Amino acid sequence: MAEPVTFTPIGLVRSPFQNVEDMPIQPAGARDVLGTAELSPEYAPALADLEGFSHLILLYHFHRAKPYAPTVTPFLDKTPHGLFATRAPARPNPIGLSVVELLAVEGHVLRLRGVDILDNTPLIDIKPCVPAFDTPQGDVRTGWLEGCAKRTAAARSDDRFKG
Repeated sequence: MAEPVTFTPIGLVRSPFQNVEDMPIQPAGARDVLGTAELSPEYAPALADLEGFSHLILLYHFHRAKPYAPTVTPFLDKTPHGLFATRAPARPNPIGLSVVELLAVEGHVLRLRGVDILDNTPLIDIKPCVPAFDTPQGDVRTGWLEGCAKRTAAARSDDRFKG
């Protein structure tokens, strides 16, 4: 196996969600939820030119997820699925990904909308969302989620993946 990889958070995501229970499970369920990404001040220069982008991809650490299992019953289904066929937070490397709207860059703080992330979550990285790069072309299949994705906006978390 490969050598272990270590990341140092670049900041924290701040949101109104203090507990895992009842928070949205994807940004689609948090369209109007405001939050911030508060970076360490040393990263302020790295935010130059970011205000030209409407959306960002946030990569973060699911710091309160329980250890993973190879199969899980996801929030949108009652049937167990292989972990890697889900977006469950309990993973071998508990890394989360959310696409959020960028409202403003204020020094080392990003003002965001569409935040589906637990308050005080360690932020690992930020990337601009570019549909030409990030949206697959052609026939896109969504597996077992084909009939479930429409329910994402109304779905809420519970404690099944909480550590």
